[in-house]
Amino acid sequence: MKKVLILGVNGFIGHHLSKRILETTDWHVYGMDMQSERIKDLLANESYKSRLHFFEGDITINKEWVEYHVKKCDVILPLVAIATPSTYVTDPLRVFELDFEANLPIVRSAHKYGKHLVFPSTSEVYGMSPDAEFDPEASDLVYGPINKPRWIYACSKQLMDRVIWGYGMEGLNFTLFRPFNWIGAGLDSIHTPKEGSSRVLTQFLGHIVRGENIQLVDGGEQKRSFTYVDDGIDALVRIIANVDGIATGKIYNIGNPSNNYSIRELANMMLSLAAEYPEYRDSAKQVKLVETSSGAYYGKGYQDVQNRVPKIDNTMAELSWAPKFAMRDALVGIFDSYKDNLVDAKQLNN
Repeated sequence: MKKVLILGVNGFIGHHLSKRILETTDWHVYGMDMQSERIKDLLANESYKSRLHFFEGDITINKEWVEYHVKKCDVILPLVAIATPSTYVTDPLRVFELDFEANLPIVRSAHKYGKHLVFPSTSEVYGMSPDAEFDPEASDLVYGPINKPRWIYACSKQLMDRVIWGYGMEGLNFTLFRPFNWIGAGLDSIHTPKEGSSRVLTQFLGHIVRGENIQLVDGGEQKRSFTYVDDGIDALVRIIANVDGIATGKIYNIGNPSNNYSIRELANMMLSLAAEYPEYRDSAKQVKLVETSSGAYYGKGYQDVQNRVPKIDNTMAELSWAPKFAMRDALVGIFDSYKDNLVDAKQLNN
């Protein structure tokens, strides 16, 4: 019976992971976050109350609670991070302070107490790598110049990856996982910065529900590999289980190379699907695709990646895992999750 510490338990990955653990294992979840709206159903579920332990707090303030629970638990997932490109450009120091500095003591505690650290790296660490597939063992990590603060997130995450790898050389039991544009129900909103979610899909859904035009940055030609959150969580649970220590000392891309689409293609798919729903149809008819520049949309400190496809051979082989959800199925799951509560959908990135 594992004890799993999830910092950022109310976030996109955190609440999906908690739900899966409680539904399918006998593990205990110890969670901290500053809010609890996404896990309120789990907290209210009588059958989970003995295994779900929630504390409302902040990793930058409640440091003693965090260290105590790192010592108490078996597996540590520090999921608290800012992962929104607009913030990288406008407030890079805040990104560094939370994503690197605030997480470093947690990494050190995991090493100190001999715990399995499962750390969220990011597909962004590969930067502008020219590789057709991003290989966690071999791809070079390529960033733009210092005057493009967009890269501070990727750089902070890469530095943490290297620090964790260094602690691994001194005995830390760690696994790094790199989510590739995980999408699903419970997408984040601008009011509560959360980790790991696909900002572009959040924005587009909000625009569709409100009948607003969708802005395609630099024409929307850049591509992303989208991964349905159920597939991502499936891999993550296998990492936490770590049967025979298979995941120790490993880096795993968790993504779906088959769901590689341009942002323009995503917008058109979402509008086409919205037309099939009476709940979305009328507002979707008002939406037009409008091109804008990255400078106008994000500011001059932005750069983008034209392609981001994960190599997942080792993830599939070592974890006996494969992504199952095609893009349309993923989008249907998201549209279904919001159709009965359009008030929430209208708040997305409003």
